[in-house]
Order: sequence, then C-alpha cells, then structure tokens
Amino acid sequence: MQPDEKIQAHLVSVWRESKKFFSIGGREGMLVLTDKHLTYVHKTESKINWWKAITQRQVINFLKSKNTMIHHDGYGEKDLVNDLENSKNVELEFDDIDKISFEEKTWGSALYLEYEKNGKKENFQYAIAQDWVKY
Repeated sequence: MQPDEKIQAHLVSVWRESKKFFSIGGREGMLVLTDKHLTYVHKTESKINWWKAITQRQVINFLKSKNTMIHHDGYGEKDLVNDLENSKNVELEFDDIDKISFEEKTWGSALYLEYEKNGKKENFQYAIAQDWVKY
C-alpha cells in the first residue's frame, strides 16, 4: 500500500473460498478496496470486540441498502498497512486481476475473482451472507 492511498470500501465477515477442483473450505476475513489495490485480510490486529460490533452493524446496513461502498469506524489506512505485513493477507494491484464477475444468490451476493500473483493463477469466490443461512 502506498502512502497516498485511501480506503474506498471496507467489508467485514467476507468468506473467501478457492474455486480449484479439489479445494475444501474457506476463510473469513475483510475485503478492502483502496485507490490502487484490492486486499483480503484474513489475519488482523483488530480487536474481537470491534469485529463483533462492526459485523452486526454491516448486516443492519445491508438490510437497509445494497450499497457496499462503506467505511467502518475504527479501521483506517494505518491499520491496513499494519495488517498487510502479515504474509497470509493478500494485496492485489488492479492489473493482477484477470477476470471479475458477480452473482446474486438467495443468501446474498458472490464476487468471483481470477488473478495472477507471483506467477501463480488463483480463482476465488468472495461472499457475504446478509443473515443466517437457512438450509
């Protein structure tokens, strides 16, 4: 992340799942859009109490509006820079992204992303359930 970059949108409780053939399971984290990057933060230094409050507020916001271009109090550019020091978190330049698509599901929305990072092609689904999923 560059010093002049600003967070444009910040989503919490994002489920990231690989779309490879024999891939099982996924991880929960944050999807952060800046001026120049798309980042997925799986390991954060933010406190658990902050996380719980923000996820509840996000669900309420999504029930009121489909607008995903939101910012969360208590997490800024300095926090993102700190979190990106952990190698488990992913920072993508927009040029790294090969294909992006979106699908509306009954339980929420899914973002499909194909990208190449460090010579390795990746294919992931990112999703936020708007409420508890009923099967």
